Amino acid sequence: MTFVIVAEPAPLKISADSVVRVGKTRVTLDTVVSVFKQGSTAEEIVYRYPSLKLADVYATIAFYLNHQQDVEAYLQQRQQQAQEVRKMNESRFDPQGLRDRLLARKAEVLVSILV
Repeated sequence: MTFVIVAEPAPLKISADSVVRVGKTRVTLDTVVSVFKQGSTAEEIVYRYPSLKLADVYATIAFYLNHQQDVEAYLQQRQQQAQEVRKMNESRFDPQGLRDRLLARKAEVLVSILV
């Protein structure tokens, strides 16, 4: 019997919006790397994100460890994009007093229900 070793590609796909996702799920590379860096094992990651396959999580972690600089650069870019989107949204929708406006709206709804 001959044992054949075949290299399999990482289970990572780049979506239309340039987000790297794991396997055939909506779970992002960002998420898996983040929880891995927080100390979660592959099994714990699958438990938290049951749509993932254990083998895909191990392969994703291996990819991260083998390409750490590239992945970290990608994660940094994603973080910068998130900050830009956050700033844009804050400029369009003033976050000051948001909690007060939501509480006032909730109170109005409760009054209309009670009346």
